[in-house]
Amino acid sequence: MTVVRQTAAEQAAATGRRRASFHTLAVDEVRRLTDDAIEVTFAVPAELAGQYDYLPGQYVALRTTMPDANGNPHEVRRSYSICAEPRSFADGTSEIRVAIKQDLGGLFSTWANAELKSGDVLDVMSPMGAFVSKHGRDGKPVEQNVMNSMNHPEELAGEPGSFVAIAAGSGITPVIAIARTLLAAHQETRFDLIYANKAAMDVMFLEELADLKDKYPSRLALHHVLSREQRIAPLLSGRIDAEKLKALLGTAIHADDVDEWFLCGPFELVQLCRDTLADRGVKPEHIRFELFTSGKPDRPEGNIGRPVTADESQDTYKITFTLDGLQGEVSSPTHARESILNAALRVRPDVPFACAGGVCGTCRAKVITGKVTMDENYALEQDELDKGYVLTCQSHPTTPDVTVDFDV
Repeated sequence: MTVVRQTAAEQAAATGRRRASFHTLAVDEVRRLTDDAIEVTFAVPAELAGQYDYLPGQYVALRTTMPDANGNPHEVRRSYSICAEPRSFADGTSEIRVAIKQDLGGLFSTWANAELKSGDVLDVMSPMGAFVSKHGRDGKPVEQNVMNSMNHPEELAGEPGSFVAIAAGSGITPVIAIARTLLAAHQETRFDLIYANKAAMDVMFLEELADLKDKYPSRLALHHVLSREQRIAPLLSGRIDAEKLKALLGTAIHADDVDEWFLCGPFELVQLCRDTLADRGVKPEHIRFELFTSGKPDRPEGNIGRPVTADESQDTYKITFTLDGLQGEVSSPTHARESILNAALRVRPDVPFACAGGVCGTCRAKVITGKVTMDENYALEQDELDKGYVLTCQSHPTTPDVTVDFDV
């Protein structure tokens, strides 16, 4: 019997799903946005351009090696949303732009804001994520739209419609890319943005948003809400709570004829918006959301290759997985409560993952046989769950044998 294995490119073309992979890219520019945020532009050479096709709203994972608290080198991965609409240049090259806001105690973000400069190189994962417009896409999967429609905003945007985004802080990063694309694609499209920050000095892309408003004065509505600065309109001052959100939806925006909602920010705000929209009768399939984190800082960000040793004398789970057409197998001690991702990484270091906290969805796989339990899920939608997909960073076997497929 002859076994034919597809290359990653052939598999992506056949299934519409691209393999998440890292390539080393050079930093072309670092631009200061605010006192604690930068925009980083990576140059993508022509030979890699196809690996970095993306839809507005998707993210990339950045990987580098940094010293830990003891000075020992260790791998660090962080995910950041792409903040520009897709475009390529005449010579076949392209670029990836991300915004990195310094987090309190954030190892990577602190380093990037203080030291990252033009000419530095980082490993950048191919774009991933489902925080994209699905309006008028005929139910096609996200990856298929990437493969078919790169750099053609008029195709990416689908049909004209009414859109609303609610973002906080660096949540503007994917939203500004989505807004630019949708507004440019159709003269009838309307976009409302509620953007929450502490103060005016914290507003990322302030000039870009003002320019976008000047370009589309009648179709783009901007509502800056500042929690620590007094604005003329009381509705735009203070923290967004349930009462303020209901007032904003009732007066400031056209909330009754919205085709699609985009929510991006910390867990508490996104969940408040989802609950409020559900109370208003908005169907879940019309809501896209993305989180900074799970909102549970006391929880570890998944099991990222922690050491686990299987002993033949102990009870173990047998985990079988398929990646890039190749099958792997690993035993996991039942007492260790090891995630499927952690187990797979012990025998296959190139298993895809980014945040390992149940937020990004990079480690998604389909359960073929057996059963698992999933701790957290902030990335998969209900239709994916119904089809058997899980986040392997959050999934633990509950049957002696479990088989998952990263390729489907």
